[in-house]
Amino acid sequence: MGGQSSTSQQQQSTTAPWEAAQPALQGILGQLGGLIPNSGVTAGENGALNTIIGNSNGTSQFNPAINASTSALLNGGGAMAQAPNVQAGYNQYAANTSPLANNTNYDPMSTPGIGDQLQAMKDQITQQVNGSFAAAGRDGSAYNQKALGQGISAGLAPILTNQYNQNVQNQQGAAGNLYNASNTNAGLLTGLQQQGLTNQQAGVNQVQTGLNAQNAGATTALQAYLQQQGIPIQNLGLLAQIGVPIAGLGGQSTGQSNGTSTMSGAQQFGTIAGGFKNIMGGLFG
Repeated sequence: MGGQSSTSQQQQSTTAPWEAAQPALQGILGQLGGLIPNSGVTAGENGALNTIIGNSNGTSQFNPAINASTSALLNGGGAMAQAPNVQAGYNQYAANTSPLANNTNYDPMSTPGIGDQLQAMKDQITQQVNGSFAAAGRDGSAYNQKALGQGISAGLAPILTNQYNQNVQNQQGAAGNLYNASNTNAGLLTGLQQQGLTNQQAGVNQVQTGLNAQNAGATTALQAYLQQQGIPIQNLGLLAQIGVPIAGLGGQSTGQSNGTSTMSGAQQFGTIAGGFKNIMGGLFG
């Protein structure tokens, strides 16, 4: 004949692994708590920021000069100021050079002073030829006239030829110089115009610089105000980076367990018999 018995038990445990470290952690947190009142703006920082704010009011003194420079650049920066002088110089040069450059009359006899030069050469040849024939007693003879004519022709021909070539060279040189001067003048005016466009572009780019300069005082002051607000927040953030992780380190855990065991009839009989044997042994020695 069998039987059955049941037993139950409860067990409860508590763990606190950071309990030994809590005094040290509390000391650290205590020090952090003492630093919180000092997380604001210090007197030195506040003085420096107030100086920046005060100096920001002085930036406006440069605005008129910046605005004037910007306006001048937008108007070309004076690049074309010398254009009339450049053009006037070319016009004067052209006026002085054009008569020779446009003169295609290369006749040597039209050259100023050529007549005097020819006459001097003619007189010299005449004196030489006539002097020779006079010394020979043949002054005024047909041969004298023939020799005189040949001498004058031979003496004057090189002068006339050279003068003709010189006239051609002078005219061509003047025409070339006038052409080169025209190109130079055009290049100078184009350069001035291009510089004017460059200055205008620089003026466009400087508009934003001018606006920034006008806002420089307010921008500087705003940055200082933001620092006055941000320094305490930043300091508190640094303290929080230390304190918050420490606050989460400790912890406790509690657990409970229940259990039930069941014995068969044979196990029960054995247990009873064992107990009876112990009792009898005690009674009878």
